Amino acid sequence: MIALFETIYYALEIYKWVIIASAIFSWLFAFNIINAHSPFINSIGRMLYAVTEPVYRPIRNFLPNLGGIDISPVIVLLIVFFLQRLILTGVIPRLY
Repeated sequence: MIALFETIYYALEIYKWVIIASAIFSWLFAFNIINAHSPFINSIGRMLYAVTEPVYRPIRNFLPNLGGIDISPVIVLLIVFFLQRLILTGVIPRLY
């Protein structure tokens, strides 16, 4: 059972870095720092969008319109941090 929660913890850790990479990629794309016409860059962008958008969409529907500022990645990161802390301090110690 401990191995299951450790696997969930590490999956959340990977997803946290995917969210950070997606945010950095969107900034680089918005400021034309990366070549938007490169197939490799487009495939990275599509992959990051496909992995993060299903989680962002319900949060965006819940949040009010902030005039072009998207704080859904911050909200998702806070949820991931909370779940990781819950696993480390609440769930795994009770299993020992």
